[in-house]
Amino acid sequence: MPSSTLGIAPLLDAYFRRRFTAAGLVQESVQLDGGATTVHCWRFPPGTSEDLPVLVLLHGFGPPATWQWRRQVGPLSRRFRLVVPDLLFFGGSRASVPDSARTEAHQAEAIAKLVGAVVPADARVSVAGTSYGGFVAYHVARQLGADAVERVVIASSDLLKGDADDRALLRRGGADRVEDVMLPRTPERMRRLMELAYHRPRRFAPGFVLRDLIQYLYTDNVEEKKELIKGITLGNKDKFQLTPLSQQVLVLWGEHDQIFPIEKGHQVARQLGANARLEILKNTGHMPQEEDAKRFNEALLNFLLPAQSSSL
Repeated sequence: MPSSTLGIAPLLDAYFRRRFTAAGLVQESVQLDGGATTVHCWRFPPGTSEDLPVLVLLHGFGPPATWQWRRQVGPLSRRFRLVVPDLLFFGGSRASVPDSARTEAHQAEAIAKLVGAVVPADARVSVAGTSYGGFVAYHVARQLGADAVERVVIASSDLLKGDADDRALLRRGGADRVEDVMLPRTPERMRRLMELAYHRPRRFAPGFVLRDLIQYLYTDNVEEKKELIKGITLGNKDKFQLTPLSQQVLVLWGEHDQIFPIEKGHQVARQLGANARLEILKNTGHMPQEEDAKRFNEALLNFLLPAQSSSL
């Protein structure tokens, strides 16, 4: 992430990091693949009660984990041993891999190795991913299997995304390329992304604030992130086939999602089979974990801890 001492973005970043620290999480950079891969994560500290189940939270495309899960870590850390990584090429995570390996499946391999490095060998985990993180969560669940992954949450994540969906997104976003939507370079493009991501975006966002956010959040590893967009295998029937998971799956979706419209949520839930169910969060868009954190957190707790009280 670019270093900066001026502007609102560094102040927000520091505040969000403090929320993770206040939740009892500690930072760790885990070396994998003989040092070729580094995954930065926030995780439960040593000595945390082993009675608490393990939950891995995977963020979407865009800002790092501290920005996307800041409203979840406080409530969830009281019920889980949390592992919250930055995906490769986001935040502090890096990997030396060829362009062809920059796929969501390779992201999942790194997360699976991270779990093996920081979670006790006899502990099963649950995995929750939002948007692009949902792609990764699906692959993690499939790679590790039900013996290692107990439950899966796929939030705002079109696992059936294809070329037609990309074309529809470009029409809504007024852009020629997906990277122009997801990696904004101007205040106008940043404002449009916020309008797509939120059901009720801020009506007034000054250009200087948007430029500051772009500089702080969207100028690091740009070429690698473009390759991640190109490397998405979902929708490519030669490389990927969506099959049901053996685990119980909760599909969470914002009612007014403009990145992945709600009808795709119904299709994903059906394709994932009998173990999957869909829950729609009303009056939210693509970021329900931010727009209605209370209901989002309750949905996670009710699904992941069905036998316990989910009172926050």
